[in-house]
Amino acid sequence: MTATEIRPATPAREAHEAPAAKSTPNAKSANLTLLVLLAGVFMTTLDIFIVNVAIPATQRDLHASSASIQWIVAGYSLTVAAGVITAGRLGDMFGRRRMYAVGMALFTAASAACGLAPTAGVLIAARIVQGVGAALLSPQTLAIIGTTFEGAKRVRAFTAYALAMGLAAVFGQLIGGLLIDMDFDGLGWRSCFLINVPVGAVALTLVPRAVPESRAEGRTRLDLPGVALVSGALVATVLPLIQGQSQGWPLWTWLSFAAALVLFGVFGWYQGRLATADKSPLIDPALFRTKGFGKGIVAQIVFWMGQGSFFLVFALYVQLGRGLDALQAGLIFTPIGVGYLVTSMTAQKIAAKLGRQTAAVGTLVMAVSLLDMIVTLHLTGTGGSLLWLVPALVADGAGMGLAIGPLAANAMGRVAPHHTGAASGVVSTVMQVGGAVGVAVIGIVFYSALGTAPSPAAYAHAFTAGLELLVGVAAAVTVLLQFDKD
Repeated sequence: MTATEIRPATPAREAHEAPAAKSTPNAKSANLTLLVLLAGVFMTTLDIFIVNVAIPATQRDLHASSASIQWIVAGYSLTVAAGVITAGRLGDMFGRRRMYAVGMALFTAASAACGLAPTAGVLIAARIVQGVGAALLSPQTLAIIGTTFEGAKRVRAFTAYALAMGLAAVFGQLIGGLLIDMDFDGLGWRSCFLINVPVGAVALTLVPRAVPESRAEGRTRLDLPGVALVSGALVATVLPLIQGQSQGWPLWTWLSFAAALVLFGVFGWYQGRLATADKSPLIDPALFRTKGFGKGIVAQIVFWMGQGSFFLVFALYVQLGRGLDALQAGLIFTPIGVGYLVTSMTAQKIAAKLGRQTAAVGTLVMAVSLLDMIVTLHLTGTGGSLLWLVPALVADGAGMGLAIGPLAANAMGRVAPHHTGAASGVVSTVMQVGGAVGVAVIGIVFYSALGTAPSPAAYAHAFTAGLELLVGVAAAVTVLLQFDKD
């Protein structure tokens, strides 16, 4: 889904803006600027979710393994996670409009490669390149909004940004289902990726005249060793989670986990050393001395572990286990979107009454709704109508709408102004890391429960096993939030 409350953009926002960064666009040019920026926001968010309903057709067409399917989903999020903080720093150094254009070009080209992929391996590689493009353009979007708009116009621009992310996330599955059902020129699932190409091409042609350039004033250093360390640590964590189960957890998987711990430790030590020497670390360790920030980050990771993973296993269940086509699967996701939109639009009013417990109420509602799904599946069996799940799906979406914004606000609320940009980069990164790890972990649970002879009953059992894990995830976030009080 979307962290609608995150306002700042780049990890180096504490640097001063160049004098030319600020501008006062007229209404027409401001609308065009925002439209071009939101095109990138919408597409990069959409591609996290649209792929879910395309997975069964993709798996059949490319003869992909279960591990390949997880990489198609998690590879994108992992690459975004590894690159977004670095990309923000690159925008500070070389110009945000320039980096936005490079990211858009790379994302558009990679989308074409995804749509034309002849094998699962090529598709995975193209998804990783897509992730690089998304990482490059994503932090520039908020930075450009922050340096281009002022006052009420800035508030409206951020509202539009959040709405674009929310709509792409909530209705991604439905959009994917519609595209596959229409089957333009027999493209099927490939149209879910190729739809980005004309949109990206038009946006690219408009960037030079619609988007103002800005960059940080003074010298900004890129922490290349830090980039290498944190990227290696993330890959070493997720790789064995995805590949290990299908290979029987050989020795290399445990060595990879050990290497991840070492790399994370070295990364933390190195960032502290750079901070002490005042040499622009990738992530300033001082952030984690801010009251509540570290606990907020842990809650974010655990929460986002449950989001992408739920959408994946639910899409697999309703299509492979219940025989729904892509459009029907997209439609069954709609109740989640309805619940999400209703509560996300009223979350601020609810937060005024519940305070910092708003997110905890949201995750508790999610846990109860997931439990309701488990009970409903047991009562209706493998042949019962999926409409019985609609109330629980609406409640799940409502819980998400209550939790997502306040969770981000809880993490960001007490961060000092000069650390706000870096903090937003960390929050954005852990959202993607949580999503990638969650997909990997639930893949282990789901495919282990599914067994080697899939049947409707086996898919129901696997989905229920996944739901049981997700109940635990939602409950864990609720408990974690009780330790983060003023």
